[in-house]
Amino acid sequence: MDKDIKTEKRVRSASAPAEFILDWGVTQNIESCFDRAQRMKPCPIGHVGACCKMCHMGPCRLVGKNAEESVKGICGASLATVTARNIVRFASAGTACHGDHGRDMVFTLLAVANGETKDFKIKDVRKLYKIAGILDIEFEGRPVNDVAKDVAVKLLEDFGRQRGEVNFIKRAPKKTQERWRKWGIIPRGIDRENSESLDRTTMGMDADPDSLLLQGLRNALANGWGGSMISTEVTDILFGTPMPVKAEASLGIFKEEEVNIVVHGHEPSLAEMIVDVISEPDLMAYAKSKGAKGINLGGMCCTANEVLMRHGIPTAGGFTNQEPAIMTGLIDAFTVDVQCIMPAIVEVAKKFHTKIITTSEKVKIPGALHIQFDEHRAKEIAREVVKIAIDNYSNRTKKGSHVTEKFPLIGGFSHEYIEYMQGGRWRASFRPLNDAIMAGRIRGVVGLAGCDNPRFPSTGIHKYLATELIKNDVLIVSTGCSSAACGGSGYLTPEMALENAGPGLREVCEAIGIPPILHLGACVDNTRILTIASAMAAEGGLSDEIGGMPAVGIAPEWITEKAISIGFYFAASGVPVIFGGESPVGASKEVTRIMTEVWFERFKGALHFEPDPEKILALALDYIDKAREALKLKKYEPGKFGTEKVLMDMAARREIEKAAKPHIGIY
Repeated sequence: MDKDIKTEKRVRSASAPAEFILDWGVTQNIESCFDRAQRMKPCPIGHVGACCKMCHMGPCRLVGKNAEESVKGICGASLATVTARNIVRFASAGTACHGDHGRDMVFTLLAVANGETKDFKIKDVRKLYKIAGILDIEFEGRPVNDVAKDVAVKLLEDFGRQRGEVNFIKRAPKKTQERWRKWGIIPRGIDRENSESLDRTTMGMDADPDSLLLQGLRNALANGWGGSMISTEVTDILFGTPMPVKAEASLGIFKEEEVNIVVHGHEPSLAEMIVDVISEPDLMAYAKSKGAKGINLGGMCCTANEVLMRHGIPTAGGFTNQEPAIMTGLIDAFTVDVQCIMPAIVEVAKKFHTKIITTSEKVKIPGALHIQFDEHRAKEIAREVVKIAIDNYSNRTKKGSHVTEKFPLIGGFSHEYIEYMQGGRWRASFRPLNDAIMAGRIRGVVGLAGCDNPRFPSTGIHKYLATELIKNDVLIVSTGCSSAACGGSGYLTPEMALENAGPGLREVCEAIGIPPILHLGACVDNTRILTIASAMAAEGGLSDEIGGMPAVGIAPEWITEKAISIGFYFAASGVPVIFGGESPVGASKEVTRIMTEVWFERFKGALHFEPDPEKILALALDYIDKAREALKLKKYEPGKFGTEKVLMDMAARREIEKAAKPHIGIY
């Protein structure tokens, strides 16, 4: 390892527990992603999208004075063409990641329907019937597994379809669909759009930046209204539609006298099985025979969000916390599935006793133990993983840097529960939320999403924006590592509204009994925001399409290609999106203009890149206020509200709930 790891003190993470552990790691000469980020600077040419490596005549570097007008690649491609191709490939890779995730979930549903796996079952039949109805599949009076099979087969068609439209496109408001049809960006099939994106971005193919970017939007819509939405809905069907649950967040969730297992990645299938088996008497007895007092399960990244939302399993944090988690010295098995897995965790684990276990054929890391997950013997594999962790418990030979600080949180705010919480079973709707926005109690809504990045003080921009937005009466819906950042800061409790939210937002939160930041789940669950926005449009009183609502998406510390795909599909759906950090298309003024001005004119959405957190906040509030003005809503003034329908408090809602006990899946 390079000697410059012991550099002058700098803030790596805005999470105090993570920073404490990272400081200890420096004293032990343990390298982390933060050290590598400091040492390895980005390529200044590729960083702004000015490098083309689509063929072996290059790579071509389109730089120099007036490069946009005068510099061409060897084939003659302009800077705008090269920059557009690069970001479209980013979006395509992101769609492929989420598409594969969705496909795997559908295959699991099909295995359940066919009786091929005894370990999984359909936990939310109401949700199954809801999706069947959307897909025009008859469900009344039919066996549940027969309906599930038809749903699975219908959804699998979305991956290979060559002509037509992805099934869930019909869930978008009609006016939003009209915009997509006008510009030819309704996706046909998920794999078809991925393939065409790669085809059109090769050397000698599409050279029109606008045309390329339109294909990028079509490809991304195949993610938002295809792969990711499929994953969210099928996961709810199989494992239950989330409703509010208490949990904890922080690197302090690990227990010194118990076997500690981490589930990390994005697919919930194996994690669900581990949740099921860790309390089995035989495994508990086996753990005690090894000297442990019990078995403690924690999550990391979006697999954490999946099991947190449904079971209250605590989260150790997002992307940048995976190395510090191992540095605690308390992790006996670190089990990973897909996406956002740092290969570096194997090297860190070598300094401790931690077993790194890969479980997907798509994610193998040299030095890790591989146990292939198979849904046909899911619990058997889960027990094998837990037994490995138990056997490893007695091998804790090196003391790490453990912290004990933890933060309570409330998660589990699905589309269905947000609708239910505004009026109960019998009066569930999005009308109270629309009314609160129209009256100015809620200024607008921000979707706070995306990764935490070691090139920043990690999670710091998430925390800054979360605090400032709710002060300005902006309701936040969070997903992915942003939810982990908020949870690990103590921001996901109703008390947070009392202490920090503006007067209007605080009043709404108090009436309903919710936090000012609603944890919606994993990064695929950004699609819950799409269905919520569609329901708000259908409710009336605001915009009759997603575009034009006082809503903004922000990914303040984005890293992945998945984030670009998400940003693209939100922009195409009509939501202005702001990404933190330098622009990957910054080399081209033309591409930047298309993604901001042209997209906003066509779709009422846009994609900005802004490195200054204060400017991100100002831009978001400006978009929200201009949307309010265009909708002729009351001008936002803190503490001054217009006339609106009364938002029912908890007592009023209990009165109408006497006839029915709430449960998962209120539709």
